[in-house]
Amino acid sequence: MLINPDLATVWAFIIAFAIFAYVVMDGFDLGIGILFPTLKVGAERDQAMNSIAPVWDGNETWLVMGGGGLMAAFPLAYAVILPATYPLVIAMLLGLVFRGVAFEYRWRDPRHRPAWDLAFCIGSVVATFAQGVMLGAVLQGIHVVDRAYAGGSFDWLTPFSLLTGVSLLIGYAMLGASWLIGKTHGAAQDHARRLAFALGILTILALSAVSLATPFLAIDYWHRWFRMPGVLFTAQVPLMTAIASFLFFWSLKRGRERLPFLIALVMFGLGFIGLGISMFPYVVPRALTIWDTAAPQSSQIFMLVGAVFVLPLILTYTGWAYYVFRGKTVTEGYH
Repeated sequence: MLINPDLATVWAFIIAFAIFAYVVMDGFDLGIGILFPTLKVGAERDQAMNSIAPVWDGNETWLVMGGGGLMAAFPLAYAVILPATYPLVIAMLLGLVFRGVAFEYRWRDPRHRPAWDLAFCIGSVVATFAQGVMLGAVLQGIHVVDRAYAGGSFDWLTPFSLLTGVSLLIGYAMLGASWLIGKTHGAAQDHARRLAFALGILTILALSAVSLATPFLAIDYWHRWFRMPGVLFTAQVPLMTAIASFLFFWSLKRGRERLPFLIALVMFGLGFIGLGISMFPYVVPRALTIWDTAAPQSSQIFMLVGAVFVLPLILTYTGWAYYVFRGKTVTEGYH
């Protein structure tokens, strides 16, 4: 019993890291899909597509690790969350499939490229919105009775979950625009800079709306954010977010190319920390903690041995891919 909480905490942080890695890595290329209708047909769209061509499929490795890790390390949480969000999971996976197929075929079938561009955009929007609504559904709470999901088919559909869905669409779009600033040039870069500025404002508004609404979901959230002396710690998160937001717009005004994207990642990281403050140690808020849902100790130790080897490998080949393709993109087709 003494080791179980430690192992559960370690696995909670591993899965949280995998989810965050997915959000920031796949977030910007989903954001490019969301922004695709705003990009000019031709060189501008080609530059945007080629900027993510070497990395987009590798970015989704983290989604597999996060979902698979949740199933293996916290099987009860997996068994509760999935039935509560089945329509959203199906929509997200279908969106990712449409997006992946469109990505490959827009170059191989130029005659139908407008249709593939539309599929790329729709797939990105559907996948992102489903992820955001799923986040809201988990955060607002899932009805659990006798360690099983006891709610209805559409309990996930609430004003708060729709707010988180729209907010994630805006946030991913900001990540996408910030990424394009560093990867494109000429008119495409100028367009991306204007988009990033407008989307930065919308992201701050959306993040503020979600942050203000969350404490009113449950008294637990209110106490975590506003009860003394904890508020002395939690208040640092919005303070650092305000500083990061200022630096984001400052970097855009100064014409920096890489810095806006890095600061956007910091803003997402602060939002993720805020989510952790609200939820931890619950994996299903106010119903099941990480210790309630943890797999047997032997299973966690066995998986941890594998994670010690696999995580550095994934980080190494991901970092190498980004390093090799660190330059500006060209307009030639993706092959």
